[in-house]
Amino acid sequence: MENKEKTIDNYLAQHYIHRSNWLRAAVLGANDGILSTTSIAIGVAAATDNRSAILLATLAGLVAGALSMAAGEYVSVSSQTDVENADIEREKIELEEDPEAERLLLAKIYEERGLKKETALKVANELTENNALEAHIRDELGITDLHKANPLEAAFASCGAFSLGGALPLLITIFIPLNSMISSLYGFSVVFLALLGALSAKFGGSSPLKAVLRITLWGTVAMGITAGVGYLFGFQV
Repeated sequence: MENKEKTIDNYLAQHYIHRSNWLRAAVLGANDGILSTTSIAIGVAAATDNRSAILLATLAGLVAGALSMAAGEYVSVSSQTDVENADIEREKIELEEDPEAERLLLAKIYEERGLKKETALKVANELTENNALEAHIRDELGITDLHKANPLEAAFASCGAFSLGGALPLLITIFIPLNSMISSLYGFSVVFLALLGALSAKFGGSSPLKAVLRITLWGTVAMGITAGVGYLFGFQV
């Protein structure tokens, strides 16, 4: 039995869906960190040649963005968890009040998925005898351990990824000469975004080219618009 479980675990490890939660948070955080911090730096650099102003705006954007990402992830994942827990509690009550109806509902679910009526009923009976609540949570509500996220983990992951992504353009504003600040921010950020797209594709098992094109295209659009705003409403400090 132990060997079989190891074999199943090894088989599941070959797939990428189990990485979806942390990969989504990491890619979203790093992408936002690079893009939003660079956009702020470019916008301010287009409006002024004062390095202190550029650095201050970029650093403020990095800190505010990281905290915002953490708070947003925590709130959104907590809300999702609250909904899931409420549904689970409701399912417990339904199983206590009318277990027969719940058993037939489970059988109907399996029948709609392609099992014969007799087979579906047999499967529902066996799963109900083993762990009725677990079967309904998984097959009726669609909640599995794979899709359950921890609010704190999601918050820290997003905050860390954003901070890492945002630190890259911040370093550019510190060391790059002012006369090439905007072009350097744009060029390095496109490279950073391309690397992020390639890494996310590698860990997600998708097409690297598609991921790189998608992330660099929209990143370029965002930075271009921000630079335009800086030029349009430019001021000298």
